[in-house]
Amino acid sequence: MDRYEKLEKNGPCTDDIELGEGTYGYVYKAKDLQMDEHVAMKKIKLDVDDEGIPSTALREISILRELDHPNIVHLRDCVQNEGKLYLVFEFVDMDLRRYMDSTPEPLEIPTVKSFLYQIFAGLTCCHSRGIMHRDLKPQNLLVSNQGRLKLADFGLARAFVPPIRPLTHEVVTLWYRPPEILLGAQYYAPQVDVWACGAMMVEMITKSAPFQGECEIDQIYKIFQVLGTPTEETWPQVSQLPDWNPAFPNWRRKNLQKVIPQIENDPLALDLLTQLVQLDPKDRISAKRSLVHPYFDDLDKQEIYREKED
Repeated sequence: MDRYEKLEKNGPCTDDIELGEGTYGYVYKAKDLQMDEHVAMKKIKLDVDDEGIPSTALREISILRELDHPNIVHLRDCVQNEGKLYLVFEFVDMDLRRYMDSTPEPLEIPTVKSFLYQIFAGLTCCHSRGIMHRDLKPQNLLVSNQGRLKLADFGLARAFVPPIRPLTHEVVTLWYRPPEILLGAQYYAPQVDVWACGAMMVEMITKSAPFQGECEIDQIYKIFQVLGTPTEETWPQVSQLPDWNPAFPNWRRKNLQKVIPQIENDPLALDLLTQLVQLDPKDRISAKRSLVHPYFDDLDKQEIYREKED
């Protein structure tokens, strides 16, 4: 820990200055004295009753060690000190939530395309290595001053390679949680991350999350009110999910162009969004296929990844 100095906005201090809260720990700004650059430190308190490092932290460390991609936050170091574990990450200026809140208007469409493309690029890296993020939301996406976006907070990430075991449905923040998890599915796939991308696409375009439930049943109702209540014809075996209720109200699917008038004159945005928020996860587009969707044809992808001087 002698290598790192915790910082406040105006310089060194003795109190921790919090940048945000991760799934299993708080994140603080610090300075790497050896490299003379800022870092982000995630502090995880170790329970004295437990033996060793929490499994959640070990999982996050092992996953991030596997992932090396410009759109995934880089884990630089791990330090254990005085009953605490510190994960040291590259420092990125802010998260997407703060970025959106800093502008009075919704993001400009070129910015939406750039951010969305970078999310899909990072996810493709994760999914190709058998890893689901399982907690995608604006607070877990970091944005640099140069417009580089990075997936962060892998505290709930999980491998989905065989043998497939039952998975918890206590994942994904409510507004970004897909219908299969809301209906109690114990087996699910990377499409859970894709659904969250659809919700965030709408939020970036409109400055408001599309489905803002107050509890799980309210969340599923808000989804069905827009996308229609599924049937065995539209979503085979949906009635076999643990939390399916045949008494669910029967809502008809609405026209997304009317629900989100900002994309009424953008058929490519409408097509991509429609494929992202399919109720049946098998019908959702993959992150990899999203990268070649025509919606991104006019995006300068080389410019996104061109290294720029500070």
